[in-house]
Amino acid sequence: MTRVSRVVPLSLILSAAAIAAAACGGSKPTPAPTPAAAATAPSGPNTDSLDQARRDSIARAQRIADSLRAEQDRLAAGVAAARNTITAMIYFDLDKSDLTDQDKASLDQKIPILNANAGLRIRVAGNCDERGSDEYNLALGQRRAAAAKRYLTDHGVDGGRIDVISYGKERPVAQGHDEGAWAQNRNAQFEITAGGDNLRTAGQ
Repeated sequence: MTRVSRVVPLSLILSAAAIAAAACGGSKPTPAPTPAAAATAPSGPNTDSLDQARRDSIARAQRIADSLRAEQDRLAAGVAAARNTITAMIYFDLDKSDLTDQDKASLDQKIPILNANAGLRIRVAGNCDERGSDEYNLALGQRRAAAAKRYLTDHGVDGGRIDVISYGKERPVAQGHDEGAWAQNRNAQFEITAGGDNLRTAGQ
């Protein structure tokens, strides 16, 4: 049998060698920086300025919020104080409906609040201690409530905003049968019947 040898062309061998060399010795692409590397990059002046501006904005907003809360607290305290002044009771001597100097001082404090709140209406209730008849005490309580109203109207408060009523000895504030309890029950009480939600003081 005759052996036939196959000859590989030289040009094909050279081409294969060139491709292999390029595959082994070619340059590799530069990898992209990882997120960790980017995070450790130093911050520039623009970043510092933005951070400072953000801190200043937060601090300014906090100061405004604190100021608003303080103003709300002040107004709420003023409303509470005005309400307490209006509803403060006055007291009378035994069998008397005359106003004492202390009564007048208490009523004087009510007048500017009533004048500053045109929609404010009140009811004055006259009360007595347990001694005496029902009829006598009802009449005495009425005179006591009327005396308080008259003082307010004489000092410029519209009488149409003030109602009066007498409970006589029916509604004692102190339960007792001695002079200490009786002195507390000889009073005129003041109740806000309208316009008491947003009371203003005279200076507001």
